[in-house]
Amino acid sequence: MKKVFGLLTAVGLMTAPLAHASTVTVSGSTSVAHVMEVLAENYQNNTSTNVEVQSTGSSAGIRAAKDGTSMIGMSSRNVKDSELNSDTKEIVIARDGIAAAVNKANPVKNLTQEQISKIYRGEIKNWSEVGGEARPIVVVTRENGSGTRGAFEEIMKLQRTINGHKVTAISPTAQVGNGNGMIKTIVANNPYAIGYISLGSVDDSLRAIDVNGVAATDDNIATGDYQIARPFIVLIDKNAPDNANSFIEYILSEDGQSIVANEGYIRVQ
Repeated sequence: MKKVFGLLTAVGLMTAPLAHASTVTVSGSTSVAHVMEVLAENYQNNTSTNVEVQSTGSSAGIRAAKDGTSMIGMSSRNVKDSELNSDTKEIVIARDGIAAAVNKANPVKNLTQEQISKIYRGEIKNWSEVGGEARPIVVVTRENGSGTRGAFEEIMKLQRTINGHKVTAISPTAQVGNGNGMIKTIVANNPYAIGYISLGSVDDSLRAIDVNGVAATDDNIATGDYQIARPFIVLIDKNAPDNANSFIEYILSEDGQSIVANEGYIRVQ
């Protein structure tokens, strides 16, 4: 069966819910999209229902669910009340850790949350300050609007208030990568880089460091010992089509949650 999830044109996304009511449209967080594409493929194979998944970022996904340009939105950060309307439902489908990741050649194996925060603020600038080589730290962050970035900033207290508005406290000299894949590529190719990515996206190309002496594992996230973690959320209108609700029911079913676990995330059912 041909896979229909993937990249869509902007026009296609805008019209999909109206023009193709039989197709379930999903857009938002690139982190959630990683497992959502696997769920979509399995659901399509079992039901012959088309599911289209587009990675647009959490903020865009929240807006799409709110204004109806996508049946289902995806967010990898907590959703603000101001971003919702009275008809929008939030459903947690999984939980995920955010890994502070370094190059495999980096000898640093553990950092405290305070040290990581100071690195991202630009207050710690050299690996020698945290037990590594005497080399400048190459700080890598996600783009604005990323749910992973929003969750990371909130958890790591990397926000400050200016004139009543919260703004990032991440150093303006940090390199910016769009998506987990780009962060992984930058860190994997630079022995002095540090980045943060969804724990479920960690592979052999880099290494997740321990935080406060606690390894970034599913078990430690489930017990609350590893504290850099966030929910994976889907958003749907209360009056959404039946096929969209059926897909979410599948995600929360035993089969769907088994896929969540197999992809390296923490099930909620």
